[in-house]
Amino acid sequence: MRMSRSPENNQRSGAPHPWTFFALVLALATPFWLLSAVTRYLLLPGLPIAALMAICPVAAASILVRKAGGMSSLRAFLLRSLDYRRIKNPVWYVPALLLAPLLNVIAFAVLRIAGEPIPLPHMSPNEIVSLCVMFFVGAAAEELGWSGYATDPLQQRYGAFGCALIVGFVWALFHFVPLVEVGRSFGWIAWWTVGTVALRVLIVWLYDNTDRSVFGATLLHASTNVSWQVFPVHGSYFDPGINGVIFASTALLIVAFGRPFAIARRQGAKVRHPL
Repeated sequence: MRMSRSPENNQRSGAPHPWTFFALVLALATPFWLLSAVTRYLLLPGLPIAALMAICPVAAASILVRKAGGMSSLRAFLLRSLDYRRIKNPVWYVPALLLAPLLNVIAFAVLRIAGEPIPLPHMSPNEIVSLCVMFFVGAAAEELGWSGYATDPLQQRYGAFGCALIVGFVWALFHFVPLVEVGRSFGWIAWWTVGTVALRVLIVWLYDNTDRSVFGATLLHASTNVSWQVFPVHGSYFDPGINGVIFASTALLIVAFGRPFAIARRQGAKVRHPL
């Protein structure tokens, strides 16, 4: 008699395909890039309508998960967006929520010390709450793909740092067209890429320390985006060079002294599939 497989077995029956996932994400993003180019509409200052492509990572991952394991796997995968129970030690909520704002405060202080005529941040509580909700939803859609689908198999092969560099670069590439569409220069995009790849290192560090919590990764991703919009004025004074150096320095410290990177290197093939 043939025994039916449990949902857990179904979830792990198909190994994830991160490179296929990356290609699918970029393909799904193309219509959003074209729409943004045609309309030139901004959702927020500096944020074109192409930002709606945040749904592409979860869409691409969902297609691949559904194909590999069926609806039960897909349901389990999507529920990872709220897997806060994985965060056993509440101390990890501190970097998840406060690390990016702290680094942006440092960037603000550096600009002030350098004599830049930058005003103080000014945004109402209602605006900040609205930004938190909007960016959390967008970050959850992205992190289900970047963290929930792609990170584990890439860590298995390349280690935590190698994985962070790969996902970070693809993540940056995903945003290149919208950045060009809002008039960012080559130098601006280059420095922004440094900061974005460094942020992915921090997200992988948090993800590994919270028992692979997509929810934790989402909080850090969302808090970074909120910090950018709160930065005076709606991010118009944001300096990607200063930000990139600060985030990269923090990421290098984490790589040098952060426990999860050493653990991931030692475990090697023991890193689990994302489901």
